[in-house]
Amino acid sequence: MTSVNTYTKGRNTLIYCGIDWAECTHDVALVDDSGQLLAKRHITDDAVGYKILLDLLAEYGDTEENPIPVAIETSRGLLVAVLRTGKRQVFAINPMAAARYRDRHSVSRKKSDPGDALVLANILRTDMHAHRPLPSDSDLGRAIAVLARAQQDATWNRQHISNQLRSLLREYYPAALNAAATWTNGLCRPEARELLKTAPTPTRAARLTRTQIQAALKRAGRKRGIDAEADRIREVLRTDYAHQPLLVEEALGKQMPALLVQLEAACTAADDLAKAVEESFPQHPDADVILSFPGLGVQLGARVLAEIGDDHNRFADARGLKAYAGSSPITRASGKKSSITRRWVKNDRLNHVGYLWAFSALTASPGAKAHYHSRRQAGDWHASAQRNLFNRMIGQLYHCLQTGELFDEQTAYPALIAAAA
Repeated sequence: MTSVNTYTKGRNTLIYCGIDWAECTHDVALVDDSGQLLAKRHITDDAVGYKILLDLLAEYGDTEENPIPVAIETSRGLLVAVLRTGKRQVFAINPMAAARYRDRHSVSRKKSDPGDALVLANILRTDMHAHRPLPSDSDLGRAIAVLARAQQDATWNRQHISNQLRSLLREYYPAALNAAATWTNGLCRPEARELLKTAPTPTRAARLTRTQIQAALKRAGRKRGIDAEADRIREVLRTDYAHQPLLVEEALGKQMPALLVQLEAACTAADDLAKAVEESFPQHPDADVILSFPGLGVQLGARVLAEIGDDHNRFADARGLKAYAGSSPITRASGKKSSITRRWVKNDRLNHVGYLWAFSALTASPGAKAHYHSRRQAGDWHASAQRNLFNRMIGQLYHCLQTGELFDEQTAYPALIAAAA
């Protein structure tokens, strides 16, 4: 961790800034290395407020070459973007950690926004070495992070709405679920959505003609196998099922299109964001290294880059990255008792990608498959073996990103490949 530079305000001293962030206004506090409060301001969340903040920092010795470090409880927003210009170190302090520091100075649990700003400034004054500044990622890397996280959120949202729709159809329309059961992605398929729009109730679905079903498939964009698929769907829809009372069925048939509209919007958003990721991610200098790993395609690779960033000095070693991803175990020891468990505090997005990556690598890499089976034979459960495999692969990724080397199967798993052969 780099040390804070010396700033001059009448005498040589170290200056630290804390900002209590809010939606409309912010409280700012400046302290010196002795803990004395030098200045405090209440600024608005607009260009005028940002200028007041920068002028205040400049008044106390902030320069482009020697900026004053800032502690704030968020890593996003325009205020953070303004502060991150140049060489300034911005520390995003976890609100829970800030609350613990607050208790060090007051047992009455009193709280105020100016007081929180002072607490944040004192965190840097006393324990800056224990906190990590925001990484110096490139603009392209940060743009890819925005798109990859948005696409991941859209995918989760699509699945959530799809589950809601499935639950509703189980109540009154099982024929629709059976018709979509053979399709990949099920209800998220355009054919399924078009069929539900054409016949929102099972009574109407049973009256659909072969021509109407063919027309629905064509509107959904299907090009081949239309006749055979129309015959299959017609047979499924005309199978004998239990029915809700007619009035209840019609009411459910009016509720279902509302969910269908949300599902179509979620599917469109996920597809559009996936295309945006496919356009931007290959332009990144680290893309070739990431895509050389088995199990990582454009979407998963972009999510990995989004979470680890492209600042190669962010993690001191591979162990730091493994802990950040939640793949390495953690040891808890007290007296004669000790336990080794998985990590609960981690980057949840990167950890989620890790399981998908490890699962995909089982079919794409003989070495990864052999490593997984060796862990299962050693007594690991499926999830534990996958996490162990992810832990090994992310360590390999760290090495390749540091050296610029592409993944090599023989180098990554020499002993396992020889044993399998």
